[in-house]
Amino acid sequence: MSSNTVQQFDISIVGGGMVGAAIALSLSQAGLQVALIEKQAPAEFDSASAPDLRVSSINLASEAWLTKLGAWQLLQQMRLCPYQRLQAFEHPASIVTFDAAEVKNSHLGHIVENNVLQLALWQQFTAKVTRFCPASVSALSQTSDNALLTLDSGEQLRSALVIAADGGNSQLRQLAGIGTSGWQYQQACLVALVNTPYPQQDVTWQQFTPTGPKAFLPLPGQQGNIVWYDNAPTVKHLATLKPEQLTRELLKAFPEQLGEVKVVSSSWFPLARMDVNRYFAGRVVLAGDAAHTINPLAGQGVNLGFADAKLLTELIISAHQQQQDIGNETLLSGYQRKRKPANLLMMSTMDGFYQLFGNDIAPLRKLRQLALTLASRSGALKKLVTHYAVGIK
Repeated sequence: MSSNTVQQFDISIVGGGMVGAAIALSLSQAGLQVALIEKQAPAEFDSASAPDLRVSSINLASEAWLTKLGAWQLLQQMRLCPYQRLQAFEHPASIVTFDAAEVKNSHLGHIVENNVLQLALWQQFTAKVTRFCPASVSALSQTSDNALLTLDSGEQLRSALVIAADGGNSQLRQLAGIGTSGWQYQQACLVALVNTPYPQQDVTWQQFTPTGPKAFLPLPGQQGNIVWYDNAPTVKHLATLKPEQLTRELLKAFPEQLGEVKVVSSSWFPLARMDVNRYFAGRVVLAGDAAHTINPLAGQGVNLGFADAKLLTELIISAHQQQQDIGNETLLSGYQRKRKPANLLMMSTMDGFYQLFGNDIAPLRKLRQLALTLASRSGALKKLVTHYAVGIK
């Protein structure tokens, strides 16, 4: 296609990961013509393959929306693991358990592989979604009534609105001139796929230690995902170990309830917090990790992204149905006004946990024990925390 041919769409979405794909699916189902620009399509599902190391904890609010979009039903035919209980403790003797039964639900959430969820969303796309993949954006220009993207192929796409869903290092955010604030945490995170001695588990747990949390996320069958937070040099060292060596370190560092696991594979990543100064500039609007990255302490990152996506698509669809400009400033301001405070609250809450549990100062140690004891004894408080964790207002 020649570089001077401009293709016209209602919306262009840069980034076809979980959040970008959900936005594309939702808008296309409402009749909008969507361009989706993504560097790499998700691989086909192979039931014999080992689970991916990158997983998310999908809460009930996200599950309900994904069901409405028709993607959850496909996911159920692939691979996911429900959990009924969420446990938090500093010492195994003082476990606080949040149970789905306490909020009259069959489960609190699901542990899902990111690439499998992305694939389920892609498989629902109709002809209303035009995929440009593999592709990336090389230039952005805006006028008062549209935005023009130039792709690395030379193709040009014009639309009333461009949505940046291209992750924490969003290239489109930079092209739009939107600044960020944030910091690198002093910690890093090791993730490992393990075989466990138990049948498929229905509980996810976190142990808080002075060097950082240690967590277990159940996966289908006799497998699980281990999350180990520690200082960056320690985590980098752990990531260099062979599976048998890492297994020995895990068994030394984790509580007994982990059982005699065996490491299959592992990886690591640094921890950072990032928040954008504003959620839109002209006709470019941000969603998901392009707008905020969070300490992954409770696996809430993608749920925040889906909450962004759900509100943004509802506002766009409403404007489209009323034949209004879907990229108007009032709409985008309304989106920012609701999502920025909600995301900041969750980020600050996670940071509060990080500060409260991530050290060995005696007064804070007592405060932690008091907080966990109170949480375990107060039915109303437990119910409130459980509702919050699953995304029920």
